[in-house]
Amino acid sequence: MTHPSENTPSRMTSTQAWVSYLSKVELPVLANTLKQINELTDSRNSTVNELANVILNDAQLTSQVLRLSNTVFYNQTRTQVSTVSRAITLIGFDSVKSMAISSLIVDSLLKRNDRPHLLRCLARAIHAAVQARCLMPKRTEHALEEVFIGALLMNIGELAFWSCETEQAGELEERLRLEEPPVEAQKAVLHTTFTEITRGLVDAWSLGPFIREVVAPGQPGSMASSLVRNSVEMARVSEAGWSGPEMDKVLDKLSKDVGETPAAIRDQLKLNAQEATKVAVSLGIPQVTALMPGNQGKGDTEAEAPSMDPDLQLQILRDLTQTLAEKPDINEVCQLVIEGIHRAVGMQRVALLMSDRSGLDLVPRKVGGRGTEEWRQQLVIRKDGTGPLGELLPHGTCAVYKPGKHAEGVPYDRWLGKVPALVGSLTAKGRLVGLFYADNASAGYTPSEQQLSAFSHFIQNAQLCLTLMSLR
Repeated sequence: MTHPSENTPSRMTSTQAWVSYLSKVELPVLANTLKQINELTDSRNSTVNELANVILNDAQLTSQVLRLSNTVFYNQTRTQVSTVSRAITLIGFDSVKSMAISSLIVDSLLKRNDRPHLLRCLARAIHAAVQARCLMPKRTEHALEEVFIGALLMNIGELAFWSCETEQAGELEERLRLEEPPVEAQKAVLHTTFTEITRGLVDAWSLGPFIREVVAPGQPGSMASSLVRNSVEMARVSEAGWSGPEMDKVLDKLSKDVGETPAAIRDQLKLNAQEATKVAVSLGIPQVTALMPGNQGKGDTEAEAPSMDPDLQLQILRDLTQTLAEKPDINEVCQLVIEGIHRAVGMQRVALLMSDRSGLDLVPRKVGGRGTEEWRQQLVIRKDGTGPLGELLPHGTCAVYKPGKHAEGVPYDRWLGKVPALVGSLTAKGRLVGLFYADNASAGYTPSEQQLSAFSHFIQNAQLCLTLMSLR
């Protein structure tokens, strides 16, 4: 996390102070990258390369864009996309631009914090963005992505605020916990409102004329901006269910936007909400799906694991088979396995641990996913099963790890050892030499039997590669 410099006031007392603090102290990289992407318009051929270069400068962003490029939400042809340039050509400039912005927002904010208020804001933003895109009557690529990004960024001030660990964030959190009216609480603690901070960030970050229109005071300037505003409002109201006076009012507004009856729109909203959960999983944040309509009220029951991508799973398994048939290379095989577990099985964080020089410990060889940076230097699992993470060692080849009530954790990661996970061992001549580990951080579900089965298929390929190499 970025900490305030000596020149930064300990408390912000105006809209401009918050805009400056968020832009220059806390989120300068996000601000600059969003500005770069938004300044690109598909008006000349060179912008395709420019957009590709911005994305390729960030390995995590590249991975996320390619993952989204292979989802039905963006790629209904199901044509496999493996490069950013191919994605822009096949799916479209605006669609890839939309993927890049949504991935940037999620990655930049969530890796800093997993505060409940931030997770709820992200859930609402993704839900609203998917709804606006699906409801938009004018089905051009540019129009679809414009309303998607408009809804995603309409509350960027609130998202940015909750991603930062400030004293005022803690104070506001406490006031909201005591059910003080939100706007009054914001004015009392921040000396401004999230709406005003958003308007300031839209200008400071050059987010474009459409988003400026969406967040401007007064009546919306177009049907598209009206649709975005009403989709954002609907995402908030829908958390209390699909019926009721508030929902009826929003449905009437949406009916005027898209020219359909409120009853037809209500049915469409329910289907779109299911699509929103899939998009959240594709963005690598399955934990917010529990906050979306239809998934609330599951706090006392075990949440369901998100659906997998069987087509992508099959494609990666084919790539593994081809790699093994040509020339077994353990690094290439394990990288494919990591990608398969991360993208096709739907696990947010994945690691391959191998024996260290002493032969007593397993240490990270490869990691993937948000929040795994600290693992490279600190994650150690004793091969004899002792220590805080010893229980992660599977009994057998592959298993679902289910933590007990008194499971130990580790100081460098709040989830390791404390959340359900998939674990699979690698052996050589009967000895444990490696371990694949995969979890979903703060997501509250136990991996399904289908996920365990798919995970096992990938582990078997890594094990086969080791076996083949030992015979050479």
